[in-house]
Amino acid sequence: MDLANRIEALLFSEGGSLARKKLTQLLEVDAQALTAGVHDLAARKEGTGLSIVETETEVALTVAASVAGTIEKAFEREVGREIGDAGLEVLSILLYRGPSTRSQIDYIRGVNTSSTIRTLTARGLIERAQNPNDQREYLYRPTTELLAHIGVRNLAELPDYAKIASELAAFEQSSSPFHADAGESTESAL
Repeated sequence: MDLANRIEALLFSEGGSLARKKLTQLLEVDAQALTAGVHDLAARKEGTGLSIVETETEVALTVAASVAGTIEKAFEREVGREIGDAGLEVLSILLYRGPSTRSQIDYIRGVNTSSTIRTLTARGLIERAQNPNDQREYLYRPTTELLAHIGVRNLAELPDYAKIASELAAFEQSSSPFHADAGESTESAL
């Protein structure tokens, strides 16, 4: 498979931007080869619904400006819908557990949560940050806007916070392949 196709696959699977340095490592190429591959991919995307956005440090696969209006209309319809039970479960995990990776959320829920996380992120209810303990994955956490919306100033004001947070931690310690300290502590989440 050629380099441009491999770059496209990585950018698509990431769903966001990737650091050039990370791309060179994942693809096992040097910076010059990566730049050539990115330019080749950008040329291939001309006239399609996707485009490549580059900075000095990152590369992203994005919606082309020519179809941005279509995506905006679809997004507005999507945001108008309720987040449903899956969204509420993910929010509950993040509120009571604290910053969590997608795989940790998936484990607790027992199902894949990619689309739910994408929806909650798009709505500004959760945010993602690089995991300081593992640069290959992100930590998700509730936004201050979410806390303001539900009317709490900090996580300790959530109903039965101490009890639920400790029960969730005990569940993870007894049965989870993940360590409860994979991110920030629950107390320092916000």
